[in-house]
Amino acid sequence: MATDAKVKLAILDFDGTIADTQALIVDTMQGVIEELGLEKRTRAQCAAMIGLPLEKTFSTLIPMSDEMNRHCAKTYERIYREKNTLGAVTLFPHVYETLEKLHAQGIVLTIASSRHRWSLIDFTERFGIRKFITYILGADDVTHAKPHPEPVLKTLQELNFTPEEALVVGDTVYDIKMGQRAKAHTCGVTYGNGKRSELEKTVTEYIIDDFGQLLEIINNTTMSR
Repeated sequence: MATDAKVKLAILDFDGTIADTQALIVDTMQGVIEELGLEKRTRAQCAAMIGLPLEKTFSTLIPMSDEMNRHCAKTYERIYREKNTLGAVTLFPHVYETLEKLHAQGIVLTIASSRHRWSLIDFTERFGIRKFITYILGADDVTHAKPHPEPVLKTLQELNFTPEEALVVGDTVYDIKMGQRAKAHTCGVTYGNGKRSELEKTVTEYIIDDFGQLLEIINNTTMSR
């Protein structure tokens, strides 16, 4: 039976959706590859790994042992901290004002990301958006990472919402599949790390080219199931 529900909860990806972190991530990955003498990969190949948890990134990119994969992750964290200087990461256009307006309207805003919680807290505080975010869930808060539905299901459980009331927003197929598997509504963004063609193949309900378009989707749409 079909049901209609107004979106009350937005579950947002961070990298490539809220903030432009691609250059920092790729620079760090290239630094790890160079420092450890690993097989070279292009910047495009490195960028394609964005969205995976760090623990899976290098073993997916380059065949390696579990021990080397752990070494890569530790090296990545060190180099990342060195490169993550002020200005290295910026918010995408219209993110701040859109979050501010949605928060003022009573929409509950959360983050579900493949990066660690400490990093999410650091960035949201740095950008002044922490006050808009009710709940932050990082890769270290779940057993199963995207595209598994656990990040969405855990958010729904913690905040007492139904899937029909939630809209998952992200730039990669990992985000969309995560939302779909949790039976939530989904929206892909084209300005991040994914491609429109890839998002279209997931049959996501919405695709937007600017974060500000979320206002129209959430305010003017009653989701039907």
